[in-house]
Amino acid sequence: MLVLSGGTGTPKLLDGLRKVMPEEDITVIVNTAEDLWVSGNLVTPDIDTVLYLFSDMVDLDKWWGVKGDSFRTYELMRSLGHRERMMLGDLDRATHIVRTEYLRQGYALTDAIRKLSVAMGVKARVLPMSDDPVSTTIVTPQGKMHFQDFWIAGRGEPEVLDVFQEGIGQASISPAVAEVLEAEDDVLIGPSNPITSIGPIVGLPGMTDILRKKNVVAVSPIIGNEPVSGPAGKLMRAKGLPVSSLGVAAYYRAFLEVMVIDQRDPVDDTMFADMGCRVVRADTLMKTREISMELSRQLMRLFKS
Repeated sequence: MLVLSGGTGTPKLLDGLRKVMPEEDITVIVNTAEDLWVSGNLVTPDIDTVLYLFSDMVDLDKWWGVKGDSFRTYELMRSLGHRERMMLGDLDRATHIVRTEYLRQGYALTDAIRKLSVAMGVKARVLPMSDDPVSTTIVTPQGKMHFQDFWIAGRGEPEVLDVFQEGIGQASISPAVAEVLEAEDDVLIGPSNPITSIGPIVGLPGMTDILRKKNVVAVSPIIGNEPVSGPAGKLMRAKGLPVSSLGVAAYYRAFLEVMVIDQRDPVDDTMFADMGCRVVRADTLMKTREISMELSRQLMRLFKS
């Protein structure tokens, strides 16, 4: 199974998927446009959540970071007058240090993540979308800011005028991702933020043309007019899209075949006809692992039908 993923929403689905199929049969292409440098180390939030999930380290209460982590380093650095852009746990920080050491030794990001995956005992294949730097920028009335500064320091509160990815035009699909896409016909887009989590992946030069040739199924992260979590609604409005499953389908319409929406979503299924995709309903809230597993089974059946 080939999955496009950001943080939180899609890892919840991956948690069910890994229980109903062999982990080694799962490949995850992960957003890197929210990566940033903190205290001299590269932090890759979406990749790390996926790595921690498959290594049974993720904090399932927050769906980020390492369970049981402490923050003594962060707190001491703060007392010394050094304020970090993100609150990094001590165990989490070790991952960033090791990854950055690999990069300094000349490894590409894909190779650094592969080495971390092996060390963590991750059986799934976790691939950065690109080895080139891409950065999501949020435009607000106060100026431009990195997505993490908007979401963490700003708590997602600033008005959003626009969203774009710096460096996306110069970035390339990584060789490892290109190889996987060549071999796989089925692509699952998880219920991550379409603008800042999945958007950078599908926005890489050449990716849309590749996906047009695939069987693409997407799970909507929107129910009614509200995202299940995160700032997707505010970001979709900034891009001129309705905050709804219809808006998600419109964003993916160039390559989307099946849109999976929540069974409680009040949207009229017939409205998706103009998007050129068919609609399937399921329980997409994934409040329990069992629900995530059942959703995973439904998705697997869609690709076989």
